[in-house]
Amino acid sequence: MSVRVVVADDQALVRTGFRMILTADGIDVVAEASTGAEAVDAVHRTRPDVVLMDIRMPDLDGLEATRRILTGGENEPRVLILTTFDLDHYVYAALSAGASGFLLKDVTPEHLVAAIRLVRSGDALLAPTITRRLVERFASREAGTATVHRDLATLTARELEVLRLLAQGLSNSELAARLHLSEATVKTHVARILAKLGLRDRVQAVVVAYETGLIRPAASP
Repeated sequence: MSVRVVVADDQALVRTGFRMILTADGIDVVAEASTGAEAVDAVHRTRPDVVLMDIRMPDLDGLEATRRILTGGENEPRVLILTTFDLDHYVYAALSAGASGFLLKDVTPEHLVAAIRLVRSGDALLAPTITRRLVERFASREAGTATVHRDLATLTARELEVLRLLAQGLSNSELAARLHLSEATVKTHVARILAKLGLRDRVQAVVVAYETGLIRPAASP
């Protein structure tokens, strides 16, 4: 089944370039948008699988457009944020709003295609260690408290342990080795954590772990 994509960027050359790359690889670009408002409208009209969303756009920026697209409904698209800088402070806000990862605008064609297919399959684009770096830099130091947020009360002790380690950047295989479990069991724990907390992917789980105080941001140097 072909992947359906909306490309939102205020630069026509960027949109054209991405369309050519994706189309050449059998990915269907169902709409383009030059503003955040156009992106929201395009998503409602075309129901894509993935949205490539630029952060800085006129009329409505990519962050607010992402919030309006990801409202918690069924069959929502995955949003990949396009940015010029890998630690743009808007990226953290976009991840908190529900984006599944981010891409630098100078991404290679191969990486762009792989990223689209990865998030379409339900995974998150960012490695947990990169997400953690973003969260540690931009998460509010006041957001978490010493006590576990009530939303985490639904998790078992083992699931809390898995979430802590996941937020520290461990992969499934590393989690399995640390906890002396099979990778299949780890995947089951991760899936249950996401389901119980109503999260889309591991990126969101890392953000929640910091924002609830389960993990504390590293102290500034």
